[in-house]
Amino acid sequence: MTAESEILPHIIQRITGTPTTTYRIANLGGGCINQALKLCFGDQTYFIKLAQTGNLEMFESDAAGLEALAAAGVIRTPGVICVGMTETHTYLVLEHLPLKNTCDQALAGRQLAALHRTTNRRYGWNRDNTIGATPQPNEPCDSWIDFWRERRLGFQLTLAAQQGYQGLLQERGARLQEKLPGLLDHCPAASLLHGDLWSGNLGYDGNGEPVIYDPAVYYGDREADLAMTELFGGFSSRFYRAYNEAWPLDSDYQIRKTLYNLYHILNHLNLFGGHYEQQALAMTDRLLAELGG
Repeated sequence: MTAESEILPHIIQRITGTPTTTYRIANLGGGCINQALKLCFGDQTYFIKLAQTGNLEMFESDAAGLEALAAAGVIRTPGVICVGMTETHTYLVLEHLPLKNTCDQALAGRQLAALHRTTNRRYGWNRDNTIGATPQPNEPCDSWIDFWRERRLGFQLTLAAQQGYQGLLQERGARLQEKLPGLLDHCPAASLLHGDLWSGNLGYDGNGEPVIYDPAVYYGDREADLAMTELFGGFSSRFYRAYNEAWPLDSDYQIRKTLYNLYHILNHLNLFGGHYEQQALAMTDRLLAELGG
């Protein structure tokens, strides 16, 4: 008996209130942290994230993030059905949306700008979540400089030190933290952010409507979301042009995006190791040079 055959009847009963043994499942590719399944029974289809027990808090924060994005009412997210845990596994059940990867991205750019118009008084969020498999602290803060220094850059550097990445990375990282006021002097609005907006977390439904998913939600500088879209590519010039028409970016964004993407590169270093240390060092040196060394 497979794990899925043990768990899925439990999930179906949780969804419908009625147990059933008649269903179809398909394993979906693309999940590097959790197992992804498509569950079909009757005329209903659901998307399921499945992980070993102990990940309930991660899935609960995923669900809360999707609900926060949906509440803004400007860009579609998969509906949250339920979150739960069995003796052996944790699960998150979402509305299943057949998605395609290619479409005119101008609408996505306009909708992202509208999402960023949803703001908060403080930076952070009402709960911690994860960025990939890494904890992401979100304790609210009045200062964007302090938030980025402590909850983002400093947190990832501390994790790197714990994994043995010392020397130049820590020395230059500490210098950069001291000099952050020279980079983050623009007093950004605390915008609602997706938080992990690479091209793999944006798709389009059958009507061509943008859909975002797998968030790492918090309130922060909108430029952090835009920077992430540029880190690995996959967004067209139409996307950026439409965003800037809706809410123009400051010219200093071109400097700050390196700082914001350094957070993600440090996270990749902590998750995967390898060449990300040299990339993080190069980005840190670039920022220090911008600040005069």
